[in-house]
Amino acid sequence: VAICKPLLYPVVMTNRLCIRLLVLSFAGGVLHACIHIGVLFRLAFCNSNIIHHFYCDIMPLFKISCIDPFINVLMVFIFSGSIQVFTILTILVSYTLILFTVVKKKSLQGIRKAFSTCGAHLLSVSLYFGSLLFMYVRPGSAQADGQNMMDSLFYTVIIPLL
Repeated sequence: VAICKPLLYPVVMTNRLCIRLLVLSFAGGVLHACIHIGVLFRLAFCNSNIIHHFYCDIMPLFKISCIDPFINVLMVFIFSGSIQVFTILTILVSYTLILFTVVKKKSLQGIRKAFSTCGAHLLSVSLYFGSLLFMYVRPGSAQADGQNMMDSLFYTVIIPLL
């Protein structure tokens, strides 16, 4: 809205809409976490309680479970995959609209500035979602502990630094 219709920004992005979007994203995150925690209660942990990871993530917890975590892995795949697809599609649609708006501009300098800003953001978003896809949406049998640790390090430390 800020790029495509800058004069209508205060009309479209009201405080009420911003609060709704904030509450919706917060509630969605809490619901997503509660679903995974609820399904996690079905697992029993009788092996070592040492998790070979940087922090207590859900996928390394499955590796120390005594019970087959197939349902848990399936839930992570379904929920994480659907959230990531929805988010990626939203970003792609918004950037497509921005691209069409920027191309209509007559100023070559403005087009370059917009493309450099959008390009840097798209690169960091692509790196972030790429590492998340490799971490949570790939098949469980293909996951190696070292690769998971590198993926998690990438999307928790390196991408925010960029």
